[in-house]
Order: sequence, then structure tokens, then C-alpha cells
Amino acid sequence: MRVLQLLVFSMLSLWPLRAAACDLALVLAVDVSGSVDAEEYRIQMDGLAAGLRDGVVSEALVKARAQVLLLQWSGESRQEVTLPWSEIRTFGDVEALAQAIEQAPRPWRNYSTAVGEALFLALEQFPAVEHCKRRVIDVSGDGFSNEGIEPREVHGALAAAGVTVNAIAIEQSEPDLTAYFFENVIRGEGAFVVSAASFADYPSRIRKKLVREVARQTAALPAGTERAVASLQ
Repeated sequence: MRVLQLLVFSMLSLWPLRAAACDLALVLAVDVSGSVDAEEYRIQMDGLAAGLRDGVVSEALVKARAQVLLLQWSGESRQEVTLPWSEIRTFGDVEALAQAIEQAPRPWRNYSTAVGEALFLALEQFPAVEHCKRRVIDVSGDGFSNEGIEPREVHGALAAAGVTVNAIAIEQSEPDLTAYFFENVIRGEGAFVVSAASFADYPSRIRKKLVREVARQTAALPAGTERAVASLQ
């Protein structure tokens, strides 16, 4: 009888762990190529941190027990994982991630734009979080890919791994960038592109993008979150 009681207790103690499995693995891939000056870099990093702190976004990340990774990318062979996977269990975890993003050093300043290479590096990170139900790459960029493998060449591998790619196109110097990202970069069910007319628009646009990407897609949202999300569209 004692053995049976211990067995039942063990099964019940494991149940919350199963129920709280990771719902989302999110790679934040930020463009740091030569077309992004120091002020624009700061706008991106501070805007991204502010977007994560948004109440709807942070609540959805905690609810999803999300894993989040920061990748900075530029030209061919110049992409790096700046912040490895961070598990989000509490609002304190969200704040710690936001602060780390704000403090992250810029690795490069004067190189080309290799979107396909960035996607490939991001793809290589997902085996470490294979327990997560959804796998998403969030690409921010202000230019066409002009070096390395083409973004579409990575689509087959992304599809095989079940990875969705969304993008924010900063059209400050490339007015047709949204169309390019739509045709060549994004992929997966429900994939989308958000446009920012300039870097000045980036903070508000990345916030809305994260709301759509994280909160609307996260299963079993807390009561009332759907209404809050809808009000931000």
C-alpha cells in the first residue's frame, strides 16, 4: 500500500510540469548591418525591451513558459547569439531579459546584410528547445539581403523543423522592403510582415508585432487578454 501511495504521489507531482510545458520558442533576430547607425541601433534595442515589457506581451510570455533568444546579425559569417535561450516563468524573468537586451553590446557596425545566414543560424538554435510547441523567428531588418545564401533557400529546412518566420521591415531607405520580406523572408502558417516607415516608428511597431506574434498565438490565454490584444491592433 505504501508503495502504491508513493507511486500516485509521484504521478500527481509531475502533472503540473507536464501541464506547464513550453508553448513558444522565440528567436529575436536584430539587424546590426552597416546601414544601422548607433542611434538606430539604440532605438531597436530599447524598443524591443519596451515591447517585451508591454503588459499583454509579458503576460503571454509567462503564460506560455516561453523560451526567448536574442540574435544579432549582419553580413555573411557575422551573426551571433548574443543572449542564449532564457526561460520565462515570471514577470521578473521578462524584466531581466529586457534589461539584458538594453545592455547587450553591438558586435558589428560596418558590414553587409545577410538575411538568409541569419535565418540559418536561428534555425540551428531550436534543437535545444525541441520541447516547445511553437517555434518562431522574429526578424527585424532595414534592407534587402545582399550577401550569403538567399532567405528562400532556408525555407525548406525551416518548414521541416516547423519554424515560422515573421518580420518587421524598416523602410527608412528601402520603400519596397515590406514586399521583399513578404515574398522572400517570411514563411509558415499565419506568417506576417509589419512595416515601419522609419526607425522612429520601430518601438510602436515592434510592440504591436510582439502582441500579434506572442499574445494572439499563445494557447489558453488568461481571461480578458483577447480583448486587450484586440484593442492594440
